[in-house]
Amino acid sequence: MKAFQKKVTFGVIIGSRAFFNGAMALGARKDLLAQLDRLEIGYHILSADATRNGAVETPEDVRKYVKLFREHRDEIDGLLVILPNFGDEIAVAETIRQSALNVPVLVQACDDEISKVDLAGRRDAFCGKLSVCNNLYQYGIPFTDTALHTCDLDSDVFGADLDRFARICRTVRGLRNARIGAIGARTAPFQTVRFSEKLLQASGITVVTVDLSEILAAAHAIREDDPDVKKRLAEVEAYGRIPPAIPREKILKQARLGIAVDRWMARNECDASAIQCWGSVQENYGCATCLSMSMMSEHLMPSACETDVAGAISMYALTLAAAAPAALLDWNNNYGKEVDKCVCTHCGNFPKSFMGTEPEISNLDVLGTELGPEKCFGAVKGKVAPGPMTYFRISTDDTRGQIKGYIGEGEFTADPFEMAGGIAVTRVRRLRRLLAHLCREGFEHHVAMVRGSWAGALAEATRYLGWNMYQHGVEEP
Repeated sequence: MKAFQKKVTFGVIIGSRAFFNGAMALGARKDLLAQLDRLEIGYHILSADATRNGAVETPEDVRKYVKLFREHRDEIDGLLVILPNFGDEIAVAETIRQSALNVPVLVQACDDEISKVDLAGRRDAFCGKLSVCNNLYQYGIPFTDTALHTCDLDSDVFGADLDRFARICRTVRGLRNARIGAIGARTAPFQTVRFSEKLLQASGITVVTVDLSEILAAAHAIREDDPDVKKRLAEVEAYGRIPPAIPREKILKQARLGIAVDRWMARNECDASAIQCWGSVQENYGCATCLSMSMMSEHLMPSACETDVAGAISMYALTLAAAAPAALLDWNNNYGKEVDKCVCTHCGNFPKSFMGTEPEISNLDVLGTELGPEKCFGAVKGKVAPGPMTYFRISTDDTRGQIKGYIGEGEFTADPFEMAGGIAVTRVRRLRRLLAHLCREGFEHHVAMVRGSWAGALAEATRYLGWNMYQHGVEEP
């Protein structure tokens, strides 16, 4: 499997204009690099002596910046435009255009100090930022703004901007190069999870398919004395509480299935997966897929049930933005008469870290009644711990020829709900308005969720991808 790339690298553009104090560019360089080092963000920046004060002003400066960025194009995830003074807006825009990196761009401008607005001390970056952004708009270059129009480079506010921008860049690069494993056919009764591979490919997302029979045959062929089996058995037993009544051979089946999926994912360099989780695997192999999916998601390789490829991509996007495990849930039950609460569930695929206590690993409940509990070991069960969360879903709208989605924030609550499986009592402000939008726009009943509040970063990332996104709650006071 691919290793999750948490660290990002920026290309840095320092803007300046000749009749402003050039020392400002040198001071900005020092403060910026200290922030990037503190956040463990990589960078490529032109040396301070390569141009006047290391800034970009002239066509020759542009060529030097462009050469640097092209040499490191495979490493650069985003570009920072730093304006210690008004800056030269054309030089900035041309540097980005000629570099042709097609990565997110963050535009920052430094604060003036009221006591330093003489000819030696004034910055005018407040005004210069408008000129830079105007030119980027004219060039058709999308960009991201800072939380404040101007800010100090060594401030906590700008530190938060950099962290957010790093998440945006990681998400954009990850999705534009994503490989999603589709393991097995779509579960026949679930037309809801149909999708367009062609629309996904237009955004750089490749779907790699495999027949479920190949995975099951590979699992059957794994010998019990295979070193990976012993290792996987230990991982399964440490992952949750297994009731004593579960026979060892059922746990062994789980280990073999997980190894077979992992090996296929590694061979095909996949980042995430969607699996035909019922009922062929139970009938033809004799266990559930939930545990393998849960463990992959816990290790930042999200896996969606019911061959929901768009759901797997939604999980992966959240994982990229949050650098944390994501889950796929159903919008499943009302919570009494509380209109801003609902119950989100799935049989047992949630990553372990979603749970408030050690999960139980046992048989599927609902499917077990139909397929037989002896064929259904591998469900990860428990109550999701309370805390803030972000939800996200994309869908390929074939009729409109677009990828659309919705995103927002809410919380998992500690409210009781006595139902089997993985249970998450969820609160979302104006939930019924959100559900009305989902029904009207034909969204699936599956939704991806992750712990923490990351809607802003992810929504901004989807803007670079050109997806049609509804962000719930942003229009509200």
